[in-house]
Amino acid sequence: MDTTINALEMKAVDIRRSVLTLVKEGETGHTGSDLSCTDILVALYYNILNIDSKDPNDPDRDRYIQSKGHAAEVLWAILADKGFFHESELSTFSKFGSRLIGHPNNKVDGVEMNTGSLGHGLSVSVGIALAAKMDKKPYQTYTLMGDGELAEGSVWEGAMAAAHYKLDNLTAIIDRNGLQITGKSEDVMGMESLRAKFEAFGWHVIDVKDGNSMSELVEAFEAPKKTGKPKLIIAHTTKGKGISFAENQPQWHHKVPSDSEFAKAMEELDVRMEVLANER
Repeated sequence: MDTTINALEMKAVDIRRSVLTLVKEGETGHTGSDLSCTDILVALYYNILNIDSKDPNDPDRDRYIQSKGHAAEVLWAILADKGFFHESELSTFSKFGSRLIGHPNNKVDGVEMNTGSLGHGLSVSVGIALAAKMDKKPYQTYTLMGDGELAEGSVWEGAMAAAHYKLDNLTAIIDRNGLQITGKSEDVMGMESLRAKFEAFGWHVIDVKDGNSMSELVEAFEAPKKTGKPKLIIAHTTKGKGISFAENQPQWHHKVPSDSEFAKAMEELDVRMEVLANER
């Protein structure tokens, strides 16, 4: 597999196209939330995770928990692209009887648990990582959290337990886009300094200044872990990344593009793809 930074960036453009198509055709979706974490998931699924769609229940597979469950569209787009289900099923998104609903659904191969009730992903991931330690299994556990869900107390219970059990096989990522459905995250519930808080809880913390930079994300994921410490990547992302009129706009947290907006977004992605193709 070609996993150069350029190839990963091109894959992120493709996934953004799929996300917008899903949201448009399904007439629902957390567009801004999907777009902010697209690069994170592409770096994970195409360069880091040890998973195989041909053997989705491999006991030694890496585990990924999307605690930020409302960004389901980007997860569906990637799982289809990776072969966990046929891409034709994407057209059923949010339709009656579909498995592809607005939050991760573990009836679909590649989804470890149902998520969407915010604040649970880290604690569940702690349990999974602890089980790996107890069973002497080699797999790694990863979880993606939105910054808004950090107001949930269960996040901090999980953070405390991860350090207590020295879970250096656990990596958490915060999609720190600074916005949630009601406005700026810091206005809703102040949480800085996140780095200082997690370090005080006993975590190894890596700040990614540009959380939509593929090279910075890959470097953070590949950075050696500290023995006996869980790892946290704080990815400072842009909500709605990749679509100019959606970037840093709270109203795009959950919004379906109009026909003209959809056409404009696809045009912008085509231009981005052309630029990346010329850089190869």
